[in-house]
Amino acid sequence: MDTRRSAILYEPPGPVPFARAWAWQRQLQERLLADPKAPEAVLLLEHEPCYTLGRGASTAHLRFDPADPPLPLHRIDRGGEVTHHAPGQLVLYPVLNLQRHGADLHRYLRDLEQVVIDLLAELDLPGERCAGRTGVWLEGRKLAAIGVGARRWISQHGLALNVDCCLDGFAAIVPCGIADRPVGRLADWRPGLTCRDVAPGLLGQLERRFALRLRPPRQGEELEGMGQPAVSLREPMAQSHAGNGS
Repeated sequence: MDTRRSAILYEPPGPVPFARAWAWQRQLQERLLADPKAPEAVLLLEHEPCYTLGRGASTAHLRFDPADPPLPLHRIDRGGEVTHHAPGQLVLYPVLNLQRHGADLHRYLRDLEQVVIDLLAELDLPGERCAGRTGVWLEGRKLAAIGVGARRWISQHGLALNVDCCLDGFAAIVPCGIADRPVGRLADWRPGLTCRDVAPGLLGQLERRFALRLRPPRQGEELEGMGQPAVSLREPMAQSHAGNGS
């Protein structure tokens, strides 16, 4: 018997401005606040280049004038410090009723980390946690940044996994406020890997970790301004990426 809960999967067709994705998250959050028994939802996307600051993040971790940023800069209602988004980074925003998933924000963060660690294991890569910090590392380089927020246990924000993005934008910040550990991307270990390759595994691990069954939106569940993707990111991986990283 399948005990998983149905959840709506939204996959915009191209890189999304941060403000638009944030508005979508709030729209989905409001749905669940209005009806806590409504279906949960997941956004899977790439962002147009930008920086985001958590609610209590320090501008001391910016290597530019926040009044004149090199890219759009957003202070938002998640935990954590500053991070960078760009195409080639796979961003996962689960909008969940956390009362269905343990009602524990610390456990939720660890579960999101485990989603990434289990995905890396599929690629024969040993993802790691760092004691006292949130995220996932590989050989000392941070691959996944995680920052979440919740309102009456309805979550927003989530995780950003560097796949084959340009890392130059990280040079303008102290990523996540961590100066002693550089960022990395999956393509450094698995050359040629793309977001389209990684998406099926990431979604599959999310389904397993949170007992979800993802489905496309139905009539009346559409989000304003979101077109249908020409090709779903969830198509099976085109190739195997086993072996040792370089």
